[in-house]
Amino acid sequence: MIFEHSRQKGFSLLELLVVVTIIGILAAIAIPNLVTSMQRAKQKRSMADIRSIGAAWEARAVDMNRYNAAAYAPPGESAGIESVYLYALEPTYIKTGPRRDGWTNAWAFYLDVPFGDTAVGSRYAIVSKGRNGTEDGVVSPGQPTTNFDCDIVFENGVFVQYPDSIQAD
Repeated sequence: MIFEHSRQKGFSLLELLVVVTIIGILAAIAIPNLVTSMQRAKQKRSMADIRSIGAAWEARAVDMNRYNAAAYAPPGESAGIESVYLYALEPTYIKTGPRRDGWTNAWAFYLDVPFGDTAVGSRYAIVSKGRNGTEDGVVSPGQPTTNFDCDIVFENGVFVQYPDSIQAD
């Protein structure tokens, strides 16, 4: 009887515990790297969208000789800068502009002269508010940031604050 009982197929409790422990260790290593990669992808998407908006804005500025020229709000919408810039650029300069950054936050736009003003606007900035969705301002002008919460700032065709290759939470 003793020999028949030891011939049963299956795993022992110790073998199962070893496998579960190994899977747990691998998950503990892989999950933080996955989360960091996802955040980095959102940054890269936001930067690519900012470049597209900036290129369209620059092309319009070349045609109009100013950054704030001939903008308008479409009927039934408020004259907020988000709705104004997209309709002023679409479809001539950009087919359909990205409405939100990689974290689904609204873009922030700044001009030195308001849209539609008769004065000539010569500066603009496009800002992604980062993971936290709040404007932190330029923390390190001309330097890469190392935090996903920091803003990504594009001013007059140049990133003045941008993500570093290695990020910290």
